[in-house]
Amino acid sequence: MYLKTEEEIELIRESSLLVGKTLAEVAKLIEPGVTTLRLDQMAEEFIRDNGGVPGFKGLYDCPSTLLTSVNSAVVHGLPSKEPLRDGDIVSVDCGVLMNEFYGDVAYTFEVGEVADDIKKLLSVTKLCLQKGIEAAVAGNRVGDIGYAVQTVAEDNGYGVVRELVGHGLGKKLHEEPQVPNYGKRGQGAKLKEGLVIAIEPMINMGKRHVKQGEDGWTIYAKDGLPSAHFEHDVLVRKGKAEVLSTHELIEEVLKNKIK
Repeated sequence: MYLKTEEEIELIRESSLLVGKTLAEVAKLIEPGVTTLRLDQMAEEFIRDNGGVPGFKGLYDCPSTLLTSVNSAVVHGLPSKEPLRDGDIVSVDCGVLMNEFYGDVAYTFEVGEVADDIKKLLSVTKLCLQKGIEAAVAGNRVGDIGYAVQTVAEDNGYGVVRELVGHGLGKKLHEEPQVPNYGKRGQGAKLKEGLVIAIEPMINMGKRHVKQGEDGWTIYAKDGLPSAHFEHDVLVRKGKAEVLSTHELIEEVLKNKIK
């Protein structure tokens, strides 16, 4: 477990904020008819124009800047020429490497008019993230975060994906500890001040079980029901965790689009 200095934390914050700004640019383009490939091209250009390098591209042989997971795709969907349709949801996961440190943020977008039960899935998944962040304080354990996320999801009748987890973040995209979205209070690694983790609930509308797609990348909900994914980069502090990334820029764009 690699604890960060205040200088390193600021560098991670910069990388994380660039991811947030990139996803805000993605938000401007999301509408029925746009392809995820178009979103991917724009995101790469934006990241490079702002002094960063796409964090995912080339890592583990990933071919793209964004991972775009539509409807029943949970995570790791590859951008394609398939246009998004009215009523879809698309989870967009993005990483940036800048000043030797990574940022890693995800947001699930509504495309056009989305059904009420899907809106609820998105708002509950966001609440899962919020409750997970509230548990990320020094002295707690990794299991406290998982317990917080799992409780909110399962209380709403949703499935918590177990095969994929959050993680430590720093000079590597994936560092120790792993941060599952399920768990028991008081179990797992102890959280220490200066630890930076990516908390990222992946919540299925139906059951928790997943399967891998034929492309070798995309992970789908086995029952074919929609899945949502939100992610923040979080610094463990005493008393209250600090969120280093932002969804606010994204939500500002979405609000202005509605006007």
